[in-house]
Amino acid sequence: MNILDELVDIVKDCEKSAEVLLSKLIKRQASELVVTRGLYSDKYANNLLYHGDNLEAILDLLAKGYGSRLDLIYIDPPFFTMSNYNKRVELKSFGEKKVIEYKAYSDVFRGGLKEYLEMLTTRIFLMRELLSERGSIYVHVDYRTVHYIKVIMDYIFGIDNFLNEVIWAYKSGGTSNRYYARKHDNILVYSTSKNYIFNPQKEKSYNRGFKPYRFKGVTEYKDDIGWYTLVNLKDVWSIDMVGRTSKERVGYETQKPETLLERIILTSSNENSIVADFFAGSGTTLAVAEKHNRKWIGSDIENCSLLTIRKRLGAINSRPYRIISCNKWNRFGNINVKSTTYEKIEDGMYRIRINLESYYLDLDQLNITKKNTEIISDILRNDSLSLIDYISIIIEDNTSEVIYENYRENNISKINTEFDFIIDNLDEHIRLNIIDIFGNVTSKEIKFK
Repeated sequence: MNILDELVDIVKDCEKSAEVLLSKLIKRQASELVVTRGLYSDKYANNLLYHGDNLEAILDLLAKGYGSRLDLIYIDPPFFTMSNYNKRVELKSFGEKKVIEYKAYSDVFRGGLKEYLEMLTTRIFLMRELLSERGSIYVHVDYRTVHYIKVIMDYIFGIDNFLNEVIWAYKSGGTSNRYYARKHDNILVYSTSKNYIFNPQKEKSYNRGFKPYRFKGVTEYKDDIGWYTLVNLKDVWSIDMVGRTSKERVGYETQKPETLLERIILTSSNENSIVADFFAGSGTTLAVAEKHNRKWIGSDIENCSLLTIRKRLGAINSRPYRIISCNKWNRFGNINVKSTTYEKIEDGMYRIRINLESYYLDLDQLNITKKNTEIISDILRNDSLSLIDYISIIIEDNTSEVIYENYRENNISKINTEFDFIIDNLDEHIRLNIIDIFGNVTSKEIKFK
């Protein structure tokens, strides 16, 4: 069997699998957590962050009536590199810098290309059901698989609905003496109809010789390089990667730049459109959608991704959003609380103060190197609270509600482990949630009576 015949079989089998899944849609019984900004934020937040397999997330959305409601889907799936990718964390313990690296996600498919294409094809069939009549999808891959995925996308969306292959060109990484330096990714763009949203964005087009043309009716501009006009974006985008010293950097190895997602979101969605990313990774899509007043849906299976996204959304003071868990968080730690006090303040409110004492982590449960294990062991003995990356206080009722959150920024050695917040009822079911640098969640109930 040649590769084209095998590709046809993969697409047809995945189409049948998608049809079976669609025929058995039921509402998932997943646990939900509402992350708010203050006591009285909207419990029924529009923005959704799924923790789990994106297949489960897509099916849950379809079961909840999101079919034909999304205006834009951007996905940055694994590239079939057959490699593992790391999360880098910098800590300071007693003034000494410590660098921890651990596996963030795997791009290894033991079943080879067939397994990879089957994974992606089934999900794209189901994503199509979520897109609105004005919707479009951007699939971000590279030279390894773009030619296969182009054929698959032609089948799923129709050749006539192919809009562009955008080339993202960048300067990064090494070169070779045996082939041309590989310095671009491929982004395939498809719509669901001819009525798709498209808001042309502008870019600079420098004049020849960087000199003014002085053509009648043409507006020209000048910068440090020379004279230019503004034209609609072409399909080759030269955008720098997120550098190691960039303010955007969140320690996620395959993080995409906000400028890249900004072009996509501003072009193919409107304010209040729903934008989705089902391989959310470092959360760039969600952060950019939030900044530009779009509703958003994100999904990722990895604990460290959810931790990274929550910190990133906290940094931009995002609107309320719901976390929907399709799988269980790892609970390998334990937190010791030194003291919990409260005082009554005006209007019948109470100020609660919590002071943390120490953190314990079961290192036998972590998949980290011997070197990192030794570093973490030393920190646990001497400065265990420096391993905490995120703290939240949750009011537990029908839907858990986060009323306080704090997180360790990349350039800060330790999160503030003595903090206060305000509640209006001491009888509330209050829970302290801790997430460490590996994304492990530890939870403890706070009681006053």
